[in-house]
Parts: sequence; structure tokens; C-alpha cells
Amino acid sequence: MKKGLLVFSFISISLNISAQKIINRDPQIEALVNQVSSDTLKAYIDKLVSFGTRSTLSTTTDPKRGIGAARKWVLSKFQEFAKQSEGRMTAYLDTWTLQPDGKRVDKPIEIANVMATLKGTDPNDNRVFLVSGHIDSRVTDVMNRESDAPGANDGSGTVAVIELARIMAKSKFPATVVFVTVSGEEQGLLGANHLAEKAVAENWNLEAILNNDIMGSNNSNETNIIDNTRLRVFSEGLPAFEMDKKVQAIRQYGVENDGKARQLARYFKETGERYVDNLEVVMIYRNDRFLRGGDHTPFVNKGFAAVRISEMNENFLHQHQDLRTDKGIEYGDYAKHMDFEYLRKNTAVNLATLANLAKSPSMPEDVILDVRGLGNSTNLRWKASKTGKVKGYYVLMRETAMPYWQKKFFTTDLKLTLPYSKDNYFFAVQSVSEDGNESLPVLPRVGLRNAGE
Repeated sequence: MKKGLLVFSFISISLNISAQKIINRDPQIEALVNQVSSDTLKAYIDKLVSFGTRSTLSTTTDPKRGIGAARKWVLSKFQEFAKQSEGRMTAYLDTWTLQPDGKRVDKPIEIANVMATLKGTDPNDNRVFLVSGHIDSRVTDVMNRESDAPGANDGSGTVAVIELARIMAKSKFPATVVFVTVSGEEQGLLGANHLAEKAVAENWNLEAILNNDIMGSNNSNETNIIDNTRLRVFSEGLPAFEMDKKVQAIRQYGVENDGKARQLARYFKETGERYVDNLEVVMIYRNDRFLRGGDHTPFVNKGFAAVRISEMNENFLHQHQDLRTDKGIEYGDYAKHMDFEYLRKNTAVNLATLANLAKSPSMPEDVILDVRGLGNSTNLRWKASKTGKVKGYYVLMRETAMPYWQKKFFTTDLKLTLPYSKDNYFFAVQSVSEDGNESLPVLPRVGLRNAGE
């Protein structure tokens, strides 16, 4: 059978090959995205706020106040959704005891991440995709466990995770999706560190982590910007994990902006904008903001692809503040300062990305860029995806100074020769399913062609 080759363009660029811009929406994912509800998200925020404080150091025994009551409520929601999953979803508390550390933990405390696992339907597919938000809150003094700390916008990542679990529980995905509200973020990323270590110890095939934090407010203090049409995704550039082993190749081939996290950020942007209208995903070429640290970082430090998703503009008067009014200015993280339509869109971007990943075939194997000799063409080859129903493969291409993939070429073959110089472009390969669900892109390693090819 003659192998097919189609060319698609992400944006209009002046290259000497005909192309067309396409938007391929999977009807199932589109239907799921449309279920995200701003009213439901607000109800979840109001419930979180009702626990008074969710400080990691607060009570775990009071049925109505403190971190213990909050995480039990989240667990009850996950258990409710699990009943609609036909046995695919399980919900539980991952609990451990932490001793005083001389920093932000001053007594032995019980910590628990609230987990829901939606098992994939393909027994041969062990891939895991994880979405997280932190459940704890704080006031100005991070050791204050008594004062009210509503943490409304600080809980926006948690309610997004709950909403994703509600919607996705009823659907079947080949790969496994894990929903988690982590504890101890304000005390030093305690829950995320525990979970990242668990993933390594248990050898999870964890391909992507979407961490959501501070994503429900549309305005900034000082600059007074109001904008609910843009969302940030933070990603590391040079990899923190085993950098000493990679730096020479990164420098030689100029791939400082093509690590795992940066590829995931590009995927998040392209997929999210495909399904969610009136929202631009803005890539930030940093692992995180200044003076802040997110729950994706422990995963990045262990070599996983992880990104942080946050609102475009931040109002610091409403973050980590004692509740007060001073000189006519109200301080505190109240729900009334949030934009729930904005939070709906931001949650929907997460859903589109997670669902597209969980429905995709596994990534192509052993992608190689042939650099055997000089020439103005580019030769790529790869091995077939191990799991999933593969329709074919996209070869992605962009100029070396461009941040996003500009063109993609579809083929049903396991190799492709393109009339573009390997010196002037970056390339990657991703698998695609019959429904158009793409895997994460794989950057090729350089090598020689096998004899006889």
C-alpha cells in the first residue's frame, strides 16, 4: 500500500510547500470540555473556604474545621465519582507522618494526599498522566494554624482537579489518569515530594504532570490589569535532572528549549487552544515565578515532564494574607475576588490536554535524525508505538528561533525524508490515533542510518 504524506501548518509561514491550517477536535473530548461548570467550581470553592483554615499544621480531628475535614470532603467527592466509573476509579488517602524539620514543621504531623486513580482500559498500556492542585492554605505567617485562611484562589487548583475527576470518571481512556490534591505545599512542597518519590520507587510510567495553582483570578494589583483571556504555563528549559550528563549534547545540538517539560508546555498550549475558545495559553520560559515554588518541581527534579499552570496576572493583596482592611484596602483570599468563568476555561484546558494524552497511542520509539552526511534534506526514522491504535505519525518542524512547532507532516510510514535542511530546523515525531489524539512529541537523537536502508 502506498504510504500517505500530508502536510499541516500550525500558523502561516513562508515555506516552499503547500499546507493548510487545520483544527481537529475529537467529539468525545469536545463533549467532556463542555461539561466543565463554573457554578460547580464555585460550589467547590465555597466548600473549601467553609473549613476555616486548611493549614497543614491545623487540626485533623475536627469534623468541620481544618485540613483533616477538608481532605475528608475531597475524598468523599472522589468516592462519589468512583461509583459512576464502573469500577475503573478508586479513591483513597495516601497518609504518612512527618517529624519536625526545624523549618516549617514544628511538631509531628499526619499528612495525606487525596488520590483518585482512573485505571486505563488497555491492559498493555501502563502510562500514567497526573493532574494536581494543593489543598492547604495559609495566612501571612506560614506557622499560623489557628486564624482563618480561606485560600479561595489558592484552592483553585484543587477544585479544578475535583471537577476533572467528576467529568472524566464516566469515560474510558486507554491510559491511566491520576487526580491528586496534595498537602503541605505551603510548608515546602511536602506532599508533592512524597508523591514524586513514590512514583520513582514504584516505577510508574509517569509521562506528564499538570500542576495547577493560583488560576482563578483575572486581575493584578499595582498594574490593575483585568484579563481573563490568557493563562500561563511554566516549564523548565535546561533540565534539572542529570544535567551534567546532558549538557554537552544540549549545547552541541542547540536544544536548550526542547526538554520534556518544554515539550509538554507546547502540547498544553496547542491542545488547550484547540478546544477552549477565547483563551490564549502563554508559555513562560521559567520553571516557576520568582520567590515561589510549585508542586511540579519535585517531579521535574526527578526527570519527569511537569509544568505549572497559573493565571496570567496575580493580585498579591489576595494571596497568603492575614484577613484585614488597612487604609481602605481589603486583604485576604476570598472567593469574591475570583472569576469563575475564567476558572472554567482554565480547567477546561487541563481537561482537553489530559483526555487527549490519555486517548493517544504511546510515543514512537527510538526516533533518529540521520546525520551521516552533508545535505539539504532531513532523514528521520523511528520504531512503532508499543501501545494504542496508531493511525500514523506526525513529524513536527519549526525554525530554530521559533518557540512553537510551525508545521507537521503526516505519514503512515516509520521514516520520512523532508526537503528541509536539518541545520535550519528542529524536528520531533509524535504518534496519532484514528480520532486524532497525539502523543507527546519525541525529539530525535542523532545517529547513522542502519545498513541497507
